[in-house]
Amino acid sequence: MRTGKQGSLGVNAIRGVIFDIDGVLIFQGRVYPKAIEVVDTLRAKGLVLRFLTNSTLKSRASCTEKLRQSGFRIFPDEVITASYATAVYLRSQNPVSCWVLVDREGIQEFKEFVQDADNPEYIVIGDNRSQFDFDHLNNALRLIVNGSKLIAMQSELIDTSMGNIELNVGSWVGMLERAAGVRAVSIGKPNPYVFELALHSMHLDKNDLIMVGDRITTDIQGANYFGLRSVLIKTGEFDERDLASEIVPTYTFETIGELLGLFS
Repeated sequence: MRTGKQGSLGVNAIRGVIFDIDGVLIFQGRVYPKAIEVVDTLRAKGLVLRFLTNSTLKSRASCTEKLRQSGFRIFPDEVITASYATAVYLRSQNPVSCWVLVDREGIQEFKEFVQDADNPEYIVIGDNRSQFDFDHLNNALRLIVNGSKLIAMQSELIDTSMGNIELNVGSWVGMLERAAGVRAVSIGKPNPYVFELALHSMHLDKNDLIMVGDRITTDIQGANYFGLRSVLIKTGEFDERDLASEIVPTYTFETIGELLGLFS
């Protein structure tokens, strides 16, 4: 175990845990050893749990179902996907209309909103890989220049969770930001909104929580900046070069099973 510079308030103060999903509990369709045991043990101890993912392709319901099929006992109100969090934010803005660009089940989170690709008040961008082409992006650019507001479901530039490096949502949004001279509102990790949403749903204080993740630039950075203690698990998309980062987790473990040592 490596302890970071932030120090600890003592594990007895931990009343809730926010887990990243991909790279911590499962990775490329495989459940990590002891991941289910960790979740069940912490639940039995009475901790409040949340499962937070930057996936925009999954809805809260589809993400929950996938975890259940993998053997986890998890409930829908414990799961926060980037698409779900974005829909919650958009609801708070009471939009007249929006144009949501996202594939798969993620689009189901936005069924209640008026969709308008011609003159939307908001343009909302997730992983819309099937339509990230010249015509769609140019149309989005023109609409933004003419006043549509830009929302990014998350701001990660690349994704390597499937093995090969791929462009992620932040890359497409960044191109539109630079071209239009605007700044998007970004929702997912490491941005504070999604952490605030999780915290509010848990009815706990920041000092009561830890965030468990595999990525320095999203999970750990986001938690640290938001004021949460953080745990880096050296699985998933973790890279040994991450340990040279100025972003330092409170704790570092080799595997998810070692997390239980904080509660023994």
